[in-house]
Amino acid sequence: MEKSEKMSVADQPCYTLINIPSDAEPPSEMQLRQDLEKGDIKTKTEALKRTILMILNGEKMPSLLMTIIRFVMPVQDHTLKKMLLIFWEIVPKYTQDGKMLHEMILVCDAYRKDLQHPNEFIRGSTLRFLCKLKEPELIEPLLPAIRQCLEHRHSYVRRNAVLAIYTIYRNHDFLIPDAPELIAKFLEGEQDMSCKRNAFMMLIHADQERALNYLSSCIDQVTSFGDILQLVIVELIYKVCHANPSERARFIRCIYNLLNSSSPAVRYEAAGTLVTLSSAPTAIKAAASCYIELIIKESDNNVKLIVLDRLIALKEVPSHEKVLQELVMDILRVLSAPDLEVRKKVLNLALDLVTSRTIEEMVLVLKKEVVKTNNIEHEDTGKYRQLLVRILHQCSIKFPDIASTIIPVLIEFLGDQNELASADVLVFIREAIQRFDSLRDLIIDKLLEVFPSIKAMKIHRAAMWILGEYCDTAEEIQNVMTMIRQSLGEIPIVDDEMKKAAGEVDDDEMQSGTTVQKLVTADGTYATQSAFSSVAPSKKEEKPPMRQFLMDGDFFVGAALSTTMTKLALRYVDLIKDPKKQNAFFAESMLIMATMIHLGKSGLPAKPITDDDVDRIATCLRVLSEHAPMMDQIFNVDCRQSLSLMLAAKMEEEKEQQKASERKVVKVQADDPISFSQLINKNELGATENMFELTLSQALGMTSKKEVDPLGSSKLNKVTQLTGFSDPVYAEAYVHVNQFDIVLDVLVVNQTSDTLQNLTLELATLGDLKLVEKPQPLTMAPHDFCNIKANVKVASTENGIIFGNIVYDISGAASDRNCVVLNDMHIDIMDYIVPASCTDTEFRTMWSEFEWENKVAVNTNISDLLEFLQHIIKCTNMKCLTPEKALSGDCGFMAANLHAKSIFGEDVLANFSVEKPKHLSVDAPVQGHIRIRAKSQGMALSMGDKINLSQKKYAKILN
Repeated sequence: MEKSEKMSVADQPCYTLINIPSDAEPPSEMQLRQDLEKGDIKTKTEALKRTILMILNGEKMPSLLMTIIRFVMPVQDHTLKKMLLIFWEIVPKYTQDGKMLHEMILVCDAYRKDLQHPNEFIRGSTLRFLCKLKEPELIEPLLPAIRQCLEHRHSYVRRNAVLAIYTIYRNHDFLIPDAPELIAKFLEGEQDMSCKRNAFMMLIHADQERALNYLSSCIDQVTSFGDILQLVIVELIYKVCHANPSERARFIRCIYNLLNSSSPAVRYEAAGTLVTLSSAPTAIKAAASCYIELIIKESDNNVKLIVLDRLIALKEVPSHEKVLQELVMDILRVLSAPDLEVRKKVLNLALDLVTSRTIEEMVLVLKKEVVKTNNIEHEDTGKYRQLLVRILHQCSIKFPDIASTIIPVLIEFLGDQNELASADVLVFIREAIQRFDSLRDLIIDKLLEVFPSIKAMKIHRAAMWILGEYCDTAEEIQNVMTMIRQSLGEIPIVDDEMKKAAGEVDDDEMQSGTTVQKLVTADGTYATQSAFSSVAPSKKEEKPPMRQFLMDGDFFVGAALSTTMTKLALRYVDLIKDPKKQNAFFAESMLIMATMIHLGKSGLPAKPITDDDVDRIATCLRVLSEHAPMMDQIFNVDCRQSLSLMLAAKMEEEKEQQKASERKVVKVQADDPISFSQLINKNELGATENMFELTLSQALGMTSKKEVDPLGSSKLNKVTQLTGFSDPVYAEAYVHVNQFDIVLDVLVVNQTSDTLQNLTLELATLGDLKLVEKPQPLTMAPHDFCNIKANVKVASTENGIIFGNIVYDISGAASDRNCVVLNDMHIDIMDYIVPASCTDTEFRTMWSEFEWENKVAVNTNISDLLEFLQHIIKCTNMKCLTPEKALSGDCGFMAANLHAKSIFGEDVLANFSVEKPKHLSVDAPVQGHIRIRAKSQGMALSMGDKINLSQKKYAKILN
């Protein structure tokens, strides 16, 4: 758990607090002087803003200093005084010889008066300005006035006085050596929480023993403190207990009490601290319960996700997992959150923690959630239903005993409009009916009951396949055939449709309000079923679902229907030995197949039947007409065996993934020797002759492979050289990538014999990168060096570029500002890409929805297909979705699907299609293309560039 050591606003640059206009042309120095001398308050304010802007851009303007002291400082306007504080922060305060300007004495006297001003805003803002002042000569005369501000009646003055004393003590402790004692006395008598917080924070960093003594004296009153002070107390306890574990018993009770604080931030920090201080089950349970309450009560989704990550991290510790298993039902309360990502994380966490003791309660909760989705129509309702289906599926596989209670609930989804949820239900049913023989009758009965309500063609086809594959009794087969006839309507279809189109109806169907339908009885004969209908005859009749699919031209469902009827007919023959009934069943099936072919070629449907579908239906007709034993073996035995092999491979893959996630990777063995870079001898360095050349080559990026470089894992691999060695200012940057931001640690070296003043690092970005704050100007002595840090925020996953220059003045020179242009820093997309997995259905859905595609031609000298695939996976951080067994074997062609996701939630897909033609030699490189699809153009282009670059690099290394 990271702790911040910053002092509130004291470390923030003041010039970022105002809006300085920069669009207009800068005025002349004479014009500015006139505005500052004779203008009104508004004119003076605008002139002072322009002056600040010009100084920030490198203009010195020394002649305006006395003008501002004479005509601006005496003005009592608050806005102008605030502007003056910014001006004194950035204005050069030394002469070219390095001596303090005499005018600064007047400035010091003016601010001594401001520190004694009756207005609390002027006092407080002046004290904040002193936090930025680095010159001890200017601070020393102000110390008595600063001490007096600690006794001011207004809390705004007192808390800024504490900040000023802290920064002075931190930078120049000789000016105020009794600062810790002074602040400790102030803390004892202070009542305002913001003042106490600042004072306590100072004692933590300046004199930790005094801070501990104060905390011990009021430890029973901590719960009554304000949240800002409680946060600082939690930070102190964290530091002290980690530095001195014997203090845990002294302060852990205080952390327990802070778990009940009214502030969510305090509870969050206290829970995190408690987990690090104690691994006792009671402590873990208290912290986890606190996290759960925070997730439920907080409305911000980002907060929910962050705290959920903490719970997931707790689960990763084996000793903590057992404690969290008792809180599964509490965790499921978070499902009340509307955000889909939160629900997804909660369900996955609950699935990992559920046990045989809590599975029944969890299933009841999930059933209630399923019922809720039927009554609420929201943007993510369909996706949430699909998620619930998958979790229930995994629960039934993990705990087979509760599958019988889950299946009836899930089968109801088949009539849902959401095709994704229905498809997941069918995948689950197919797996359950194959694995659990005891559930087959239940599944088939429920499936037959729900089948008429199915609306989607794909679901219709898949459900029909399951019924055709697993109906084993004569009664079930007859029921399926009856259902098929009801789904098709009157046959032959062509004749019936032509009669309806011509307005011709049979006499027995002319009866008003009566519909007639032919059914197949158990003995294979026909029966007529009539039903009264109140619908007027003039109203357009709605076609049965299967008939409607065929009329729309979707004859693939007809081919699947033919396969289903063939399986049922062959199985019916084995069950019923009566030749008359056998022939009737065969004739019925063949009639339906023949009428579908006739319909497809008649021109009535919207689209004609394809040749593939004709061949499939014709094959089924031939199988029924010949009735060969070999075909019986293929249709009723081999098909199910193939399904068994596929499910077995899927189970094996899931087990391997589970083992891989549970297996801890040991990066460093306990008995591995420690490698000291100073002790590496020349033999280990290989071609590099000495340590200087090795580290230099690392900084220049010439050696980046661990196989070649024994120091390959050091920070030097992330160093980017920004300037040349012959430039007057040398600069290099260490680029550290965090989750959502980039920290640039720039080393600047003055290689001249001159003093460099106002040296400024100016940076700009290209892409979705944003510079957070502008680095402060510096003064560098001859041959001196310093480190400058800059933060860059990252908004999306694209290849960003950071560029800029270093500008400076030479002490004693009258020439223009000098400038050194920096090399570009390229931000690698791979720092934000992580492997991800999805189902085949989700992959196809995203592939069709994503707008941007980038087709990359394979250009490498790798000769093995699998080796090239593994190389691409390693370079792009993508995950191969194609099973490993499907990629094994000797073949001249390979196709695979890859998937990855950025930390911003952006998906990127890739289709890997390469070959090795037979006419080429064994060592010839592979050929083909890699197609990349993403929702954003930047993601698709950046990933394509990465693949292109990785191919070239690999080829270069091999050469």
